Amino acid sequence: MAGTAHPVSAVRATIRMTDDRREDGMRGEATVLHADLDAFYASVEQRDAPELRGRPVIVGGGVVLAASYEAKAFGVRTAMGGRQARDLCPGAVVVPPRMEAYSTASRAVFAIFRDTTPFVEGLSIDEAFLEVGGLRRIAGTPEQIAIRLRERVRAEVGLAISVGIARTKFLAKVASAVSKPDGLLVVEPEREAAFLLPLPVERLWGVGAVTAEKLHRLGIRTVGQLAELEAASAEQLLGRAAGAHLHALARLRDPRPVETTRRRASIGSQRALGSRPRSAEELELILTQIVDRLARRLRDGARVCRTVVLRLRFGDFTRATRSHSIHPATDRTAVLLAVARELLDGAQGEVAERGITLIGVSLSQLARADSLHPELPIDWDDDAHLDTVLDAVRDRFGAASVARAAHLGRDPGWSPPMLPEHE
Repeated sequence: MAGTAHPVSAVRATIRMTDDRREDGMRGEATVLHADLDAFYASVEQRDAPELRGRPVIVGGGVVLAASYEAKAFGVRTAMGGRQARDLCPGAVVVPPRMEAYSTASRAVFAIFRDTTPFVEGLSIDEAFLEVGGLRRIAGTPEQIAIRLRERVRAEVGLAISVGIARTKFLAKVASAVSKPDGLLVVEPEREAAFLLPLPVERLWGVGAVTAEKLHRLGIRTVGQLAELEAASAEQLLGRAAGAHLHALARLRDPRPVETTRRRASIGSQRALGSRPRSAEELELILTQIVDRLARRLRDGARVCRTVVLRLRFGDFTRATRSHSIHPATDRTAVLLAVARELLDGAQGEVAERGITLIGVSLSQLARADSLHPELPIDWDDDAHLDTVLDAVRDRFGAASVARAAHLGRDPGWSPPMLPEHE
């Protein structure tokens, strides 16, 4: 197979997917919205500095954290090295990230989401799912609701937002991506196969560069071509879990509801590093910044964690995960950082051999801080007091008001963009 799906093959896939939906009892109205702010960080910069509007803007110095659509037209992409981005777009304006401004804008947009419907599932700082199926009598059709939501975000926050509407979360997310920038796209149930089948396999949730290359080598370039396979064949080609997941999406199976009450099982952040070599000192600095912010998020949310997870992506695009559990659970920066450093030290051999392009930390097995019984004797040591004092200073004077000495004079692009925890 190569190129686009043959019409007869597409019809066969459509028939199969129709049968699948009939078996699963999944027919229904397109009531799931996926709302996604366009080029979020760069758009906030252009909103706040009128002289940047219409110009290519890159957020971040050493690594591109975000690029405006004007910069993307030159090939600039998120996570690209700063030097490569400037070579592609010499006229770009490079600005340091302002995480406080992005967090403020995100909170304003999510307030509009929650004013639109009580059923909001935040995915990150700039996107969310909204379920609007029960609002027809009081607020109109899903499309009318989406139109008003986009108007409010533009008028009240000053940002463009794209919205996809579909029967399932997956299709709504694909629809919003296809509608960008500043668009609105409705995929009605009877149009689902016609919309999805011709799209490239890269549109499937979970198909990255490695999986896409594997599928391309097999002549599978469209969703329709993947849907033609039997489930067992997809699992054999891609692995049991990934194959089953992608095959189900290709055949329009996505039963997941919009979740609004489930508390996060983990919080995390990651930093793309570009392709240049990184010293052990640089990696430790980045790790320290990530853990500093995550630990503060734990304390802000009155949470503790039991497991620290380190995630690495190497220069050959392979990934590794290391984890260590703590007893008792903690929100202490010093404890979490010591564990994260130990995990990173254990991976330095692989980093030296294969290079590194991404580092991330997750804190998992979260619990409420007041759910744990303190152990005796209670150790009120200096680290605990230091955390409390630093949190208070940052709350009053801003996140950048105090920092570790090791961070002084460093590229602000290394400071990890934190994703507010929407629950």
